[in-house]
Amino acid sequence: MKQENKLLPGSLFCFLIGAAAWVMANYIPTVGKLIGGPVFAILLGMILAFWKRPSAMDAGITFCSKKILQYSIIFIGFGMNIRTVLATGGQSLAVMLCTIAASLLTAFLMGRVLKVPGNTATLIGVGTSICGGSAIAATAPVIEADDREVAYSISTIFLFNILAVFIFPALGRVFHMTDTGFGIWAGTAINDTSSVVAAGFTFSDAAGELATIVKLTRTLMIIPITLALTVHRTWKRKRQGTAAASNYSIVKIFPWFVLGFLLTAILNSTGWIPSAASSWLNELGKFGIMVAMAGIGLNTNLKSLVKNGVRPIALGLCCWFVVAVVSLVVQHLLHLV
Repeated sequence: MKQENKLLPGSLFCFLIGAAAWVMANYIPTVGKLIGGPVFAILLGMILAFWKRPSAMDAGITFCSKKILQYSIIFIGFGMNIRTVLATGGQSLAVMLCTIAASLLTAFLMGRVLKVPGNTATLIGVGTSICGGSAIAATAPVIEADDREVAYSISTIFLFNILAVFIFPALGRVFHMTDTGFGIWAGTAINDTSSVVAAGFTFSDAAGELATIVKLTRTLMIIPITLALTVHRTWKRKRQGTAAASNYSIVKIFPWFVLGFLLTAILNSTGWIPSAASSWLNELGKFGIMVAMAGIGLNTNLKSLVKNGVRPIALGLCCWFVVAVVSLVVQHLLHLV
């Protein structure tokens, strides 16, 4: 079977769920706008995940949850101005650096208190502070984590990604946050890009666009963090007399879709693209987010998320809480909220 045919069944299923979520968000009075399309999509996906679906759908569902998400973020760039993107990235840098440092320090200290293995604690800390599963996948070969440690870490991070989509927009409204405040908070405190985008656009379109910019800036921190871990690992091995070849590769870990997002933002800023066309492409990107959320929901196994151990989950909760609080405190000190 050709690759395109393998992707079709699962992709079509995600598209239908995304379309249903779009209808619910736009046509259910009051509640639809309050909950938002991305949340509807992930909820529908999680419910349908209990259905034993044909294995032929798996490839397409995974494609939607990974690739369609990245393509959608690129399309969202058509609604951005590059000057705003650069200004927002710079504005949130201090908040971002503080949350990353807080998460890594919490993972180190609480990992010891909870007796979570070193590699697992490192992966949870990196996943919480930078970009969830992508950061874990990039860091794992650098610190030579085994499959079990990676599985524990990704399951823990994914659990809090799902919770964030529901909890953060609700808290944002309870705290009466502005679009700017919530966008920076979501972009710096939620783990994975998918959940940041979903939570941001659930709160408002303006908050979603801002959260996306902040999160993509934060994603680039994969490079210095993994490079630092490589240097530390190599130094440690040399001290022990067991130095080995490094597994670090900047080409493999670089989030290339971020460049696509910047390119579409630049194109939109030139004025070459008619406003009607850029608006349509931007809306297409937002719909793509719903399709991607459907894929993520369909790939969620709630039972496996909680059976992987209480200690990694407890550590993930500590890191998540600290990052959320530090982000709000630093924003307040810098008068960003």
